[in-house]
Amino acid sequence: MNIFAWIILLALVGEFLIDRITDLLNLRTTGDPLPEEFEDAVGGEAYKKSQAYTITTTKFSIVTASFNLVVLLAFWFLGGFNGLDILVRGWHLAPVWTGDCYIAVLLLLRGILSLPFDLYSTFVIEERFGFNKTTAATYAGDMLKSIALAVVLGGPVLTGVLAFFEYAGPFAWFYCWIATVAVMLGIQFIAPTWIMPLFNKFTPLEEGELRRAIFSYARSVHFRLDNIFVMDGSKRSGKSNAFFTGFGNNKRIALFDTLVADHTTDELVAVLAHEIGHYKRKHVLKGIAVSIVHTGVMFYVLSLFLRTRGLFDAFSMNEISVYGGLIFFGLLATPIESLISIVLNHLSRRHEFEADRWASETTSRPESLISALKKLSVHNLSHLTPHPVYVFWHYSHPPVLRRIRALRGAGQT
Repeated sequence: MNIFAWIILLALVGEFLIDRITDLLNLRTTGDPLPEEFEDAVGGEAYKKSQAYTITTTKFSIVTASFNLVVLLAFWFLGGFNGLDILVRGWHLAPVWTGDCYIAVLLLLRGILSLPFDLYSTFVIEERFGFNKTTAATYAGDMLKSIALAVVLGGPVLTGVLAFFEYAGPFAWFYCWIATVAVMLGIQFIAPTWIMPLFNKFTPLEEGELRRAIFSYARSVHFRLDNIFVMDGSKRSGKSNAFFTGFGNNKRIALFDTLVADHTTDELVAVLAHEIGHYKRKHVLKGIAVSIVHTGVMFYVLSLFLRTRGLFDAFSMNEISVYGGLIFFGLLATPIESLISIVLNHLSRRHEFEADRWASETTSRPESLISALKKLSVHNLSHLTPHPVYVFWHYSHPPVLRRIRALRGAGQT
């Protein structure tokens, strides 16, 4: 084993151990008493159910992650990467098509191995806790649509990246960056009207008190709102949510039908105010800007390691290839990506506090947002007292208890 092999091995095992340690720390908090802020929103049995859900999903994630790590290490040290390379090269395709096939086979193998775990999570765990509404037909349809989108959208991007690095010379990383960013931005425009409706039905919110209240609020904060949609989230899950996506005339705010059914008008306006707050505070644009910079930096660093012989020796590869370099650099960059993830999660949590503050100030009803957050947490069986280390490592949103206390001015953001 050379230095690259040791770095990758230590990164993979290190990240796995950190994840498991944070999991165990978080499990220890499932015995914490019910926070007093939730005494009016959840009973003892419901709280025990949320704790049981956290315990079950955490233990299942440990099993899943352990399996994935063992399979990856076995495939690596048994020469799987080189064996597959020999097989695909035997098809005598052009270098770019060979790379497409090599990566496609790896993705297919990963999908096959992860399928039993996903099925168990959906049809056993989520079913046990009353969330799953997905039928076998819907599940199969979603999977086929996802594969089709990966081929139609991801295939050309992968082919372009391979082609640039194969033929475009020292500035290939720059061409890859520009092309990838163009695709990223294009998807932001087409996703609300073309991609998302492939999976869910979006129905304009019907006329009535709620629609009038939402449009009245939007006008008061000078937010152009052409329509608001209710998404049939109950088709797949009993969980509730709301989201904002897209740009310009294609931007879309959607409420899960489960959310509409369980919340009052004031609570729903507060939830929408939070989503509009993300837009008004330019969180979406900031996120995209960070993503663009991150993509460019990673493409540049990739170009420095793409054909490094030692990186291929770490995986016992006979031949150097662009596609092999993409995969192996992805593993080499594990520590960097982990650190970036921590920073991005911290930024995301700050954005959530800012959006909460925006909603509180512009509606003048902080208790409406607090009530909505409580209902969402109880309905989704959220863990109300997560361990701070687990939050630091994993959470993109602040724990709901911190959000409530910040809204009431009793906690730091």
